[in-house]
Amino acid sequence: MFFDDYLKTGKIYHIAPINDLKQILLNGIKYDDKVTYGDKYYDFHCFIDSLKPSHIPSWVKRKKSIFATMNYRDHPNFYSHNVVMALTIDPSRCWIANENRANQTYEPFVLQEVEFLNGAEEYMKQEGKRLIEEYWETSLSFEDNLNKRMDLKEGYDAEVLILHSIDPKDIEILYIVSDHKVMEFNEWKKVFCKGK
Repeated sequence: MFFDDYLKTGKIYHIAPINDLKQILLNGIKYDDKVTYGDKYYDFHCFIDSLKPSHIPSWVKRKKSIFATMNYRDHPNFYSHNVVMALTIDPSRCWIANENRANQTYEPFVLQEVEFLNGAEEYMKQEGKRLIEEYWETSLSFEDNLNKRMDLKEGYDAEVLILHSIDPKDIEILYIVSDHKVMEFNEWKKVFCKGK
């Protein structure tokens, strides 16, 4: 794994565009504080929530989640112009699910309304629905995951649904990612903030 395990650090990891960093450091992180929330993901989250079985607690809602990871395998390829942060969370207000299942449905979900790609609508009615049902059936509370460790199983890409806001005091900047380099935050400050 890329970082030390949660049991050692008590941290999970979140990535955000560097353009959002000032607001994050001032106000923390909320589920709906990014422009992309409404434009890009809200309908998708609602679709997934609509297939959530009744045995999953009512407070677990993708459309009201901040997304993070328990860890990254080996050496992740972080996208340019992002900041990688370690977060301290309330484990009792978090949920774990297999992001692979959700990711397999995102493009067909978005593209099903494009006329010449409308075959994706059939995919969503059958395979997409099955994948999201599997997403929920293999999900579990963050605390249960600490015993079962689904996040360490091959083929299970554990996403953490954080169902509470993150205060600035619970955020630690780890890396700033540019087109050319991934730099530890202190290294970045030495290069770009000389004398500060």
